[in-house]
Amino acid sequence: MFMYSHADVVRGSPAFDPLSGPASREGPSAPVSARLDRRAGAAVDRRPAPGVRLRVGVIGASGYVGGELIRLLGRHPHVDLAGLQARGREGTALADIHAHLTPLDLTVDAALGDGPLDAVFAALPHGTGADALPGIARDGTTVIDLGPDFRLRDPADYPQWYGFVHPAPELLAIAVYGLPELHRDALTALADSPVAIVGAPGCYPTTTLLALAPLARAGLIADLVVDAKSGISGAGREARAASMFGEVNESVRAYGLGGHRHVAEIEQELAAVGAAAGMAPEANPGAVNVDFLPHLVPMTRGIHATCHVRTTRPVNQDELDALYDHAYRDEPFVTVVGEAPATKHVLGSNHALVHVRHDPRSGRVIAIGVTDNLVKGAAGQAIQAFNVVHGLPETAGLEQLPLFP
Repeated sequence: MFMYSHADVVRGSPAFDPLSGPASREGPSAPVSARLDRRAGAAVDRRPAPGVRLRVGVIGASGYVGGELIRLLGRHPHVDLAGLQARGREGTALADIHAHLTPLDLTVDAALGDGPLDAVFAALPHGTGADALPGIARDGTTVIDLGPDFRLRDPADYPQWYGFVHPAPELLAIAVYGLPELHRDALTALADSPVAIVGAPGCYPTTTLLALAPLARAGLIADLVVDAKSGISGAGREARAASMFGEVNESVRAYGLGGHRHVAEIEQELAAVGAAAGMAPEANPGAVNVDFLPHLVPMTRGIHATCHVRTTRPVNQDELDALYDHAYRDEPFVTVVGEAPATKHVLGSNHALVHVRHDPRSGRVIAIGVTDNLVKGAAGQAIQAFNVVHGLPETAGLEQLPLFP
């Protein structure tokens, strides 16, 4: 992946001039009704008028996640792909980067289109979005960051976990963690917010949190070990020795020993789930120092998280079934299944499968989650959050079923 500065992102696009503000949205072609300058304190409404399509741009269009964003947004019934950006690829036909997207007949450019955008999806390396995206958000465009730069609420976590000082810590307090199953109300509220930033979750945390949230909500996590596995696409498209076929094929490798970066998200969100349910922090002692160990396995797509939980009190299978049914019965993209699921069961889709099982012999609870790391773990979930923020049907553009075999 390439590094971006704010200048790289806005170059050639008057819509994002941080000095003069966004281009006017008035007139018949205005993509959203009655939006005035956010910095003047005027009313904001990000919901499109009936029949109006939202203009959307993608930064980081050349990577795997960027390709998935384009694939899904290209068929979204309420979206026009108005700009694609990938540094070093200016003027390149999208077909020359992602051959499978040839029918879209799009071109990557230095600027994000020739006019104002309603939303920008950014698939950038950590530390890059924190510099590049605040100016875009302050100019009124919804920002959905698929990197980690707006996932964590505490600015002190960034030097610890990512090795940089966050340049816009004031925005961390208003950015929303983009897991709709846990933060739907906060995402909905961004529709009327002067600044709308969504920190899309990582693929490992998404899968792990969906598997564990009902237990955290009930204050049942006394001790927790997460054994997680990912396909190679989670490492991105950049060439490196560890991602070569000869290194990955017929091999399983643990990595991130001693504290993978995604631990910060998992601990933060498990605490938030407990707090939202009225639980004191000590109600889930196992969620404070999560033992999380990821593995790279020889497949292209998929996340499989097996969560081993010692509970704070005795439980049985009937209670667990009731907790998980209550949590997910109305969720469009999460299904509780009676048998342990496989990553193949969600391939290419925005669906997550969750299975929970009490082991009466050991007393442990095993909670399993599976997702496609590029869809529900990244691009699809970001679009799901975008739909919620803009008052669109949450499933819009995401209705595709999994591929099999």
